[in-house]
Amino acid sequence: LPVATLTRVESSALGSFTVTLPLLALFVARALDGLTGGNVSVANAYLADITEESQRTANFGKMAVAGNLGFVLGPALAGLLGGTAWGETAPVVAALLISGVATLVIALKLPESLTCVLRADPELASTRKMLGQDHGKCFTVTSDERVTVWQALARKGVPTLAVMIFLTLLGFNFFYIAFPVYAMSALSWTVTQVGAFFAVLGLLMAVVQGPLLSWASARWRSGSLVLVGSVTLALSFALFSSSRWEFIYLGAALLAVGNGLMWPSVMSLVSVAAGERLQGAVQGAIGSVGGVASIVGLVVGGMMYERLQGQGFLLSALLIGAVVAMSFQQALASRWRASES
Repeated sequence: LPVATLTRVESSALGSFTVTLPLLALFVARALDGLTGGNVSVANAYLADITEESQRTANFGKMAVAGNLGFVLGPALAGLLGGTAWGETAPVVAALLISGVATLVIALKLPESLTCVLRADPELASTRKMLGQDHGKCFTVTSDERVTVWQALARKGVPTLAVMIFLTLLGFNFFYIAFPVYAMSALSWTVTQVGAFFAVLGLLMAVVQGPLLSWASARWRSGSLVLVGSVTLALSFALFSSSRWEFIYLGAALLAVGNGLMWPSVMSLVSVAAGERLQGAVQGAIGSVGGVASIVGLVVGGMMYERLQGQGFLLSALLIGAVVAMSFQQALASRWRASES
């Protein structure tokens, strides 16, 4: 697009900048991405529909592995394509083609998880019923009840999980907005070093959320995994305030372990709390909570970094510390219910 100037902004809150046509297109594109971001919630609901309860934590981990591998391979592929003769156009076209392939796979290969859904039992009379040869019902009856976001969040067990998810994502966004700036300004890392750090982090997360989580979920309850994961995650954020690369990479390893054990386990608990009928509504509400946490975390995190610099990572550790307290209570309640049953 031509770099045509549309308007000039002079604001004490936002600063001074020029709105150009490419910048406007970028904002519109990001808005469309946000409007269609609910596909993650739908995917989580779909996974819960087709997965046995005993396998949910492991399968949510596999979903996270796929996402982390995408975050590792995506920037690498973009870097390679950006160095070709087509320049910065190539990664955008590649993203378009990849999204198109994903859409075709969903349309042609992904079966409906809830088949033959009807709003009422048809109770159709037929001669087969008279002769005792009636076919079994191949439909699921559901109601026309509409569930609001607030009703979904008010479901038993969901409010506590929603607060835990909000605090976790708030801490993560404080980290993600501040760490690249901290690494380049305070640690004098290059762009390549920052990219290598996040690539290593993504690979570690994929390893933890794959074989390690499958092994752990077969031996411990989801509540216990959330507790262990949140403790490890809080410790990892504290290590990022160090100026030594050894401690920072140790923090990355602990972050991978903590997040890898905790996050899929939390999503498994959400799917259990949602029940069979409200998976989509509850997952969508949780997605909204995550969206709010991202907005607050990125804006407030940037403002906090101006004042706290690397010490701001301790704030992330404190937020996850609150999650530790809540997950400890969850684990105790889970054990109590198990002993009662």
